[in-house]
Amino acid sequence: MAEKLTDRTVLDVLMGAGWSMVDGRDAITKEFVFANFIEAFGFMSRAALVAEKMGHHPEWFNVYKTVSVTLSTHDVGGLSELDVTLAKRMDALAG
Repeated sequence: MAEKLTDRTVLDVLMGAGWSMVDGRDAITKEFVFANFIEAFGFMSRAALVAEKMGHHPEWFNVYKTVSVTLSTHDVGGLSELDVTLAKRMDALAG
């Protein structure tokens, strides 16, 4: 089972990669913008496979070429290493 992050220094790396804290929640968010809908949908499909293998699913919203992602581990009531790992994997998938 995941544990809530107590050492928040790992989040500094994500903040430098465009992730930010969500106001009023222990969660991180990022907006990915692609060239078109097909690229955005392709990203979501690849990310969905990673998330499913991890057993950790994002909150996300897609409009045309933009995918807004929020990550938090509901089981621990905040951020966990699962969120950090998925964020890094999503960044890699987005190129």
